[in-house]
Amino acid sequence: MTQRNLLAIRHLEVDQIEELIDLGQELKKRVNESKALPDMSGLVMGMLFFENSTRTRVSFEQAAHYLRMKSANFGQAGSSMSKGETLKDTILTLRYERLNGLVIRHSASGAPMLAAEYFGGPVLNAGDGQHEHPTQALGDAVTILERKGQIKGLKVAIVGDVLHSRVARSNAWLLHKLGAKVNFVGPRTLMPAHSGMLPGDVFFELEDGIEDADVVMCLRLQKERMNGTMISSIGEYAKMYQINKQTLRWAAPGCLVMHPGPLNRGIELDDHAADGEQSVITSQVENGVFVRMAALYWCFGGGRKKNSSEASTSTAKSTRTTKAKPKGKAKA
Repeated sequence: MTQRNLLAIRHLEVDQIEELIDLGQELKKRVNESKALPDMSGLVMGMLFFENSTRTRVSFEQAAHYLRMKSANFGQAGSSMSKGETLKDTILTLRYERLNGLVIRHSASGAPMLAAEYFGGPVLNAGDGQHEHPTQALGDAVTILERKGQIKGLKVAIVGDVLHSRVARSNAWLLHKLGAKVNFVGPRTLMPAHSGMLPGDVFFELEDGIEDADVVMCLRLQKERMNGTMISSIGEYAKMYQINKQTLRWAAPGCLVMHPGPLNRGIELDDHAADGEQSVITSQVENGVFVRMAALYWCFGGGRKKNSSEASTSTAKSTRTTKAKPKGKAKA
């Protein structure tokens, strides 16, 4: 089997995205029904988290646990990088210590690409700088499919700090490739300078941006990434862009409310939006485990292989649940 990296949604083909989604759905079904799972025992994944992370790190560890993989955890504070070693040399060290793959989260955009270049084995991007967070987008796609039955034809509003959000970029590329219409909504100061290169329309007024939206995806205000004053005040931002009972009336009836977490309650959304019937935030967290299982399995060569005719019909197949059947033991 051919090993693969999962570095970004932008460079994946539609059939590859659907294969990962299908695998995630199938693995969720197998876990819930206590059926056999791929046995990837004997493989050791390096978990390199150079940023604070709870849900993504634990989600990858839980995914590895289900697949019987071992994981070795690294953080900058406890590694040789705290002594001045470069990321390249750290990656080379881990390679020759015979780890089988890497999951990496880093504040620098492109760090997973560098890791893939020097490690030479499967590398999975767990979020890099202001670039991408592919497994978050895959989990969000599974959640939307479970609730809406399809992605093609939906209107999805991505609201908030688009500038600093890797979640926004991965979701925008995935949703656009699977046939959804994407709106970016937020203040001018929190929009990328070259937003025209992203697959979506930009709105600065919340009502215009979320009008008739089937999905409203809130983004966290990433104050730790803001260089200087980018919003006048938290209170004014909440007044203009908060998703709440009042502003949800502008969206389509039954629209989904999503948030990649961690939440800033009372700012990006209120309790009604976060905990109400339209919220699927906890489903996003749960599905993150299964798509990360799928990603680990897929990167080590698991999953089905499509021929060209299958790939040509893949968009239509995105509206239904999986028929993918994880096979036996994946090999490094």
